[in-house]
Amino acid sequence: MSSDRELESLLDRVAKKILEKKEGEQILYRTKIVGVDSPHGIYRYNRSTREWVMYERDGECFKPYSDGYYVIYFDNTKCPACRIYDLFWYPFVETIGRNLGNVEFIIILCEWFARKCESKAASNSFKKFEIIASPTTVLLEARNGEITRQEMLRGIKKIDELLKSILQFTGIKIE
Repeated sequence: MSSDRELESLLDRVAKKILEKKEGEQILYRTKIVGVDSPHGIYRYNRSTREWVMYERDGECFKPYSDGYYVIYFDNTKCPACRIYDLFWYPFVETIGRNLGNVEFIIILCEWFARKCESKAASNSFKKFEIIASPTTVLLEARNGEITRQEMLRGIKKIDELLKSILQFTGIKIE
């Protein structure tokens, strides 16, 4: 039991280091849930504070910021299916996902794909990844700053489906 707490503490410390602001980087917005009224942009889940932190709004499209795996939820505020997916996504990230240490969780939010978006970075990300349906979840593997592997999951994924897809993609074993 104490080893579980120690592991969680270690994962939280590692996440803090990864998520510490770099020189000149500023946190634009933070929230417990990225909702329909949240500003458009690119959000990253901070395991230690259990918050979604917007770190890019006006820059280029999403780029991996370290080696590892990324699970990216492309969300449209005007998407009814996304609101259903939220019922599975947020509990997954908060319970199971936060313990998958080498996996980063990202949300890219616009109103309606790249066509109606108040964030240049989010709009460019929808274009770069050719997102034509929502919700879409993109699984990425990055090495040396480059995307080495990518898989798209279209539509609503329940918690068990999301977990199975992530475990297959990453090769992570859960006991």
